[in-house]
Amino acid sequence: MLIEFLRTHGYRSYVIGRDGIDPKIKVVILLFCGLLVFLTSFFIMIGDLLQYVKEISNSIQEIAEGNLGILIDVKDDDEFSQLADNINKMTEEVLVIMDRERETERSKNELITSVAHDLRTPLTSITGYLELIRSNRTLNDETRDKYLEIVYNKSKRLEHLIYDLFDFTKLNHGRINLKPGTINIVKLLEQLLDEFYPSFQSNHLEYEYQTSKKDICIEADGDLIARLFDNLINNAIKYGADGKLIKVCISEVPGMVKIDVINYGKVIPNQELNNIFKKFYRVEQSRSENTGGTGLGLAIAKNVVDMHNGTIEVTSSLKGTSFTVCLPYSLSECKDKFMIDNKGETVGNNK
Repeated sequence: MLIEFLRTHGYRSYVIGRDGIDPKIKVVILLFCGLLVFLTSFFIMIGDLLQYVKEISNSIQEIAEGNLGILIDVKDDDEFSQLADNINKMTEEVLVIMDRERETERSKNELITSVAHDLRTPLTSITGYLELIRSNRTLNDETRDKYLEIVYNKSKRLEHLIYDLFDFTKLNHGRINLKPGTINIVKLLEQLLDEFYPSFQSNHLEYEYQTSKKDICIEADGDLIARLFDNLINNAIKYGADGKLIKVCISEVPGMVKIDVINYGKVIPNQELNNIFKKFYRVEQSRSENTGGTGLGLAIAKNVVDMHNGTIEVTSSLKGTSFTVCLPYSLSECKDKFMIDNKGETVGNNK
């Protein structure tokens, strides 16, 4: 249209001749227009990209200043989007690590507080009664013997706490050797129950022992398994005395042997069950001089079960409180958790 208009009005030039625009000039014009479109598109695209890079840079700056809650918008599937996604994942991992560190610090503080409390309580009584004996020379023999008996009992409680704490620390940090062997779990529990007979008598308790077979053998560390069930039976005696009966039942499930230690004392509230295997955790009603546990017995039991690649669970209702332990027949599945040395000993990994 423009060319026809120029021709009609008599316009002539090198560019526009009688036959229209020179082909070479057309090529130049087309190249110029193409370059103009390309540059325009390029600057629009590069502008968006530069804006995205600036957004990523600003986010990294905020993260560096401690704002780990920020997330970079992942817009496309290019290298910058992958960078943004990796930064988001890194930030989430840092948050997880920080939360874990805070939890570790909190647990450490709780451990120190609990140890200090449980050590101070018997020590205070010991020093108090010894001071009474030392300062009062006129005490009669009966009173002095009574005070000495209290001091002795408090000392034994203190000794028990220290041993529990030492054992728990070794188990929890993988600093104990697992010495596997073939043990008859039926005979072991029978022997343990016989050893607890005086405790049953003094607490006015009876016990029932039920087993599906006379002999059930598993591969395990006999000493640690004995410690496991010593703690569970001792716990049942302490907190199940009101129920007048303790039951220990052995049965077999696919690939494992199942042991239930049941008492009929006070019901453990549901909200307490998830915490019962935590170190130094004790149900509130159990914090008395009569029961007076260290709060480590069940945590030690849980660690021993974990070392043997087993499970331990607790349920509590009006039908009784049951601690259920399942142990595999063989330790061969424990290789992921523990290293077996040339002597057949299994050494816990400290992770």
